[in-house]
Amino acid sequence: MSADPKFTKIRSELDLRRSRHLYRSTRISDSPQHPHMHIDGKPLLAFCSNDYLGLANHPAVIQAFQQAANIYGVGSGAAHLVNGHSRPHQQLEEALAAFTGRERALLFSTGYMANLGVVNALLSGRNDVVYADRLNHASLVDAGLLSGAKLIRYPHNDTTSLGKRLLAQADNANTQLILTDGVFSMDGDVAPLAKLAVMARHHDAWLMVDDAHGFGVLGNTGAGLVEAQGLTPTDVPILMATLGKALGTAGAFIAGSHDLIEYLIQTARTFIYTTAQPPAIAAATLASLQLVQTESWRREQLLALIQQFRQGATQLGLPLMASDTAIQPILVGSSGQALAISRQLEERGLLVTAIRPPTVPDGTARLRVTLSAAHTATDVEQLLTALAQIWT
Repeated sequence: MSADPKFTKIRSELDLRRSRHLYRSTRISDSPQHPHMHIDGKPLLAFCSNDYLGLANHPAVIQAFQQAANIYGVGSGAAHLVNGHSRPHQQLEEALAAFTGRERALLFSTGYMANLGVVNALLSGRNDVVYADRLNHASLVDAGLLSGAKLIRYPHNDTTSLGKRLLAQADNANTQLILTDGVFSMDGDVAPLAKLAVMARHHDAWLMVDDAHGFGVLGNTGAGLVEAQGLTPTDVPILMATLGKALGTAGAFIAGSHDLIEYLIQTARTFIYTTAQPPAIAAATLASLQLVQTESWRREQLLALIQQFRQGATQLGLPLMASDTAIQPILVGSSGQALAISRQLEERGLLVTAIRPPTVPDGTARLRVTLSAAHTATDVEQLLTALAQIWT
């Protein structure tokens, strides 16, 4: 083993993480995304996927992928602005714009790249200010930090505190941007978008919503939290959502006005300088988007399962968090205890991830239960039964 002091430091950090129950490891799956999976050589009933509508393994989505691969091959070969922008890419952008009620949409390879690209394109330096919810996803935090703008983080969903911060910067700020998750990925609650929209208009600030966990699931048609809260593109001028969660594929998009999208095409480095996603992914996503619009029973099934889980967990006295979405965290506290409960569930054939710092604040480790329309009422009852055995 190397005596290089740099590696000694690395090994010490790894040992420290193990001692604090913060060490993480990958798992190997030998099955497609589905509640009933084969992982690390054993069958498990999974409650940790973001495949909220059960579309990742849908036959129509698979068929669309295969047909497009036969026509366009596997890789796109280049960036969108070179020769990597295919007909399926264009069709998907147009479909996403129409579905979200916006003039244009722009595809990115990942949600992380979308957030970094937009924020860094809009903000140019120290005279700009970005206001970020304290519980925002890491990609939004990193986007603010890398922009070089003044980053101000306000307490979670505290619009009063945000208002004070906006007033304090009123005379000094050039461009201002309010950043928030739509559905918060570790708590499962939602942002007060209507209030944020009013504040953004009053202070002449951009409002950008990362609706990764709401798109496809919330709203009358599944268009997300903006639709669910009855807001317009004027209220939320910048909408980001990912395609690898409810839509079951991969990638992300920004939707907004024609001028915004044209500006991002010219300036968003994470769009300009990266290879486009495979055309087959775009074709599969088009099929998935159609299913979102035609099979509303998936959202109805998911809602019924959420209600079943919350009712059962409440009867058991489990410390649930204030979430009405598919993300249903059970607050545990210590990382060691959360990890121990997760392992006990796995021994009973259930996969529920223990979420620990730094993903969540110290002392708030939790079991992150995520539900899918592909689950059944029997699946949920099996989870509740196991939790009852362990918790008592």
